[in-house]
Amino acid sequence: MKKHTLSSNPELFINRELSWLEFNERVLQEGLSDSVPLLDRLKFLAIVGTNLDEFFMIRVASLKQLKKAGKTRRDVAGMTPDEQLAAIGARVHKMVADHGRGIREVFGKLNEKGIQVLAPEEWSDNDRRQLRAYFDRELTPTLTPLAMSDLVPAPALAGLQIHLGIVLLPTQHKKDEVKIAVVPVPQKTPRFVALPSEGKQRFALVEDVIAAFVGELFRGYRIAHVSPFRITRDADVSIQDDDASDLLNTVEEAVLARRRRAAVRLEIRPPVDQRLYDFLVSSLQLEENDVYLVDGFMGTSSLYEIVNLPGFDHLREPEWPPQPVRDLQGWDDLWDAITDHDVMLFHPYETFSPVIEFVKQAATDPSVLAIKQTLYRTSGDSPIVEALEHAGRNGKEVTVLVEVKARFDEERNVQWARRLEDAGCHVIYGVAGLKTHAKAALVVRREHGRIRRYVHLSTGNYNDKTARIYSDIGLMTCHPEITADISSFFNLLTGYSEAVGWQRLTVEPGQLKERFISLIEREAEVATADHPGLIMAKVNSLQDKDICVALYRASQAGVKIKLNIRGICCLRPGIKGVSENIEVRSIVDRFLEHARIFYFANGGNEEVYLSSADWMERNLERRLELVFPVVDPRLQRRLIEILHTYFADNVKAWELLPDGTYRRVSGHGPRVRAQEVLYRQIVEVSRASPRELRYRPLKSDRAAEEQRQSDTKSR
Repeated sequence: MKKHTLSSNPELFINRELSWLEFNERVLQEGLSDSVPLLDRLKFLAIVGTNLDEFFMIRVASLKQLKKAGKTRRDVAGMTPDEQLAAIGARVHKMVADHGRGIREVFGKLNEKGIQVLAPEEWSDNDRRQLRAYFDRELTPTLTPLAMSDLVPAPALAGLQIHLGIVLLPTQHKKDEVKIAVVPVPQKTPRFVALPSEGKQRFALVEDVIAAFVGELFRGYRIAHVSPFRITRDADVSIQDDDASDLLNTVEEAVLARRRRAAVRLEIRPPVDQRLYDFLVSSLQLEENDVYLVDGFMGTSSLYEIVNLPGFDHLREPEWPPQPVRDLQGWDDLWDAITDHDVMLFHPYETFSPVIEFVKQAATDPSVLAIKQTLYRTSGDSPIVEALEHAGRNGKEVTVLVEVKARFDEERNVQWARRLEDAGCHVIYGVAGLKTHAKAALVVRREHGRIRRYVHLSTGNYNDKTARIYSDIGLMTCHPEITADISSFFNLLTGYSEAVGWQRLTVEPGQLKERFISLIEREAEVATADHPGLIMAKVNSLQDKDICVALYRASQAGVKIKLNIRGICCLRPGIKGVSENIEVRSIVDRFLEHARIFYFANGGNEEVYLSSADWMERNLERRLELVFPVVDPRLQRRLIEILHTYFADNVKAWELLPDGTYRRVSGHGPRVRAQEVLYRQIVEVSRASPRELRYRPLKSDRAAEEQRQSDTKSR
């Protein structure tokens, strides 16, 4: 099949939005699985809900914008925006029903284990007295009843906040018509209100408590009906930074604009009074397909109040505490270790603390002259940012690119940017027209009268919180070519330097796609009978049409392609004559798979790359990303083994079928749960003596030893 035929045939591609919904379905299945401990099931069910929130705020909102603008252009799978919205609605309505059933089932089983979430009809007289006192003491002062029928203009109701919709009837002494009122549920109060008990944890939902006593707020009216509801608003606000004179103010204005954007979804608990239903649908300008009846629980992020309850460890999987970094055991000095050998960090199996120490030590080390770093998403109390501030106050040359356009982290990143500026750091707010998604830190140190550069690169963010639950790979190195390239990369970000002559890295958006396609095409060209073509890739998403076509052509040339893709995959595997040599797996387990690893057999001269980029059009064309090679043969083999472990999983793995659906990988042979295997391997290594683990050349591999000696001399 010709290349242009491959790219123009919609039957060869899966719609991006429907593929994402298939991913969320896999998360939902973890929440529905009896093999998962109850509180972990509840965690997965919470994730399903928060995933859907963002999906509607961005993806559905974008499609609605296209539909409103009259756009009918078909996507790569041949679907118009209107067709996509219809398919999404049908799929999500079923998902919401299954999701509600799963939460009710878990709550029922938790009841047997000592955690009770009580419906109002289950409250005892004493419970009702306690909750009435709580309502008067804690809730009434914070409640704001809104007379929606009479306020002109009606107040804008906040997105993702629980509200009570109330139908009011006049008393006998009034002749008023039916009124609609709304009471926003305070967001700073606990969702689960604790009830007194002996031996059990008992809770009532705060919206049920307010609903039970809300008549106190409407004296002179009778409460005819109360339903909790929740609005999702369009958050797909583009930040036009090319000509923004003040980018920080532009970002802040865009964040504020989200609060006034159009509604894209209404969730409401049945049964619903028709008068309330009609009022909300009309005032929010929604269609019937935009309304989701949630029989049970909406706003699932608050489920973590139950998930994280102390004293119920038996209802969770055993903890897997992070282990010491294998490549740093036996070394007292971080700089000496990195000088001696490249250091790989495998989070969250291995601790994130060396990354924090990398910046902290640089901040106080008198030999360090400069620190340069990118920040995309960080934690709320980031020790990385604190260390950079300290370095700036210590007089170091500190340059930080804070990507203030990182969606939903804009406000936090603006705050970090201003704090770093106050500490004397040079702060760059991103590159005009692009998001800087690369993860890199450079430390410049004077040692023995000469300059040496140290670099940390990663597939994940500088976020100590997510590093405990996201699976990512980091690399610390002082390889001269890589560190020189990173210096050039930062010059590209901060100055007028042109991106030319990269020695080891691939950086520019245009070059990224070309590089990946050339590596894929090369695999078919250099394959032999002794060294057949093999590509293994692990990414979060595969959506870029050109990458899909390159993989199809490699498959047609006989290259075996094994893809581990957590989320979106627009490529269809298993199509005769096109993709029968391609298999796609997805793993959903306790850690979120986030690393991007790429392996090419390359005719026996194996190459392994790590990257901040997924195979998405946005990553390859509209972001500044990094692709960097793993040059140490020892680390190459370790990464190849990690990839093989993922593809051996028969417990938490799913297989993509040609029709775009997924099925669990059957458990043939010994049980292999990839994340468990990887963690046990690291635990076993951590128990070895530091002397056994101290880096030494691979004596069984002469080429590796020669490369090691060469690298040592060049350093």
